[in-house]
Amino acid sequence: MDKTRVMIIDEQEFFRAGVNQLLSQQPDLEVVEYDPSKDPFELIEANLPDVALLGSDLATLSGMELGRKITRLYPNTKVIMLSPNPNDEELFEIIKTAAVACLNKKASAEELVSTIRRARNGEYPINESLARPTVAKQVLKQFQDIASISKVMEAVAAPLTKREAQILNYIAQGNSNKQIAYILDISEQTIKNHVSSILRKLNANDRAHAVALAMRNGWLLAEGKS
Repeated sequence: MDKTRVMIIDEQEFFRAGVNQLLSQQPDLEVVEYDPSKDPFELIEANLPDVALLGSDLATLSGMELGRKITRLYPNTKVIMLSPNPNDEELFEIIKTAAVACLNKKASAEELVSTIRRARNGEYPINESLARPTVAKQVLKQFQDIASISKVMEAVAAPLTKREAQILNYIAQGNSNKQIAYILDISEQTIKNHVSSILRKLNANDRAHAVALAMRNGWLLAEGKS
């Protein structure tokens, strides 16, 4: 079985080093190096980790926004938020970012590793937060507010990243995954991961459907220009 690739996105070097050492001891986990001097989205684009541990200060908008963008642009990367002391208000905001879990930064090694594995297996440990009455009440009100809107809005597909648009252009030209991998000089598995993300974002049945949807909405031409 392939190892679960984990990226630790945190500005504190000592924290990253500690978590890195912990996860490196797990035979089924692989830590993807994170460089705080670089754009986190470029690093995710290049490495496509299975799980992103987001240890930014969740009291700031930037931390929340970072998590929200990761889940929107890279749906195959599961986000686990790490907060110094998550309260009910933070949990509610984190739920809205589509993160799969939220842990206290002081969580035990066993809890962190277990949560990573659960996230990789498609679970959403954050749903357990709904057992907290205040959080449940806020979530219920959110759904009630949405239900009160009379006009049904059509779902809007998440925009493609530059790399995804590039790959979709090559698909439109009739190239196979193997051919695209050769052209871009990256692994075929990475291409497969990107294609999976493209299909999910566009809600497409297959590659041809994705190309048709992208062309119809103008995403392919807009993103494909150099």
